[in-house]
Amino acid sequence: MKQPRENKDVARMELANRVFFRLYQCANMLHKTGTKAVEAQGLTTQQWAVLGALSREQAEGGMSVGDLARYLMVSRQNLSGLLSRMERDGHVSIAPDGRDRRSRLITMTASGRHVWLKEAQPKIHDYYEEALAGFSVNDISHTLHYLLKMLENMQRVDEMQGGAAETGE
Repeated sequence: MKQPRENKDVARMELANRVFFRLYQCANMLHKTGTKAVEAQGLTTQQWAVLGALSREQAEGGMSVGDLARYLMVSRQNLSGLLSRMERDGHVSIAPDGRDRRSRLITMTASGRHVWLKEAQPKIHDYYEEALAGFSVNDISHTLHYLLKMLENMQRVDEMQGGAAETGE
């Protein structure tokens, strides 16, 4: 016969499995449905994330590849091909960083800013409304709180596994 503590541990792991599986499904659906929301603008969810990162006030002067990779929590290798395609499409500019010639600085072009602000943003806002239908502001706030808490824990796991250095320049 299982002890009460053992039952709690089993129940916790079953719930954890369901949470992480749903998170996996949500990530896949975000990629699928989010990309469809902005495909007319020639964007994917990954490009949406890059433009969103570069549109922030803190990134006004551009971001190094390493900083952008760390912010998006992706490897530099995964980001490299994406940035090349975005440069080809005229959304971003990639140039040597004036402060460190070994580093490359990524900036949003005027064309990229137009696509982001005038074309993609309205579609993204509509997508958010659809994806969050039935969520109150309180629900959204709580969801964000728990996702941030989980993300912090995952970042600690990543550091313990030695992965934090992966995105560095």
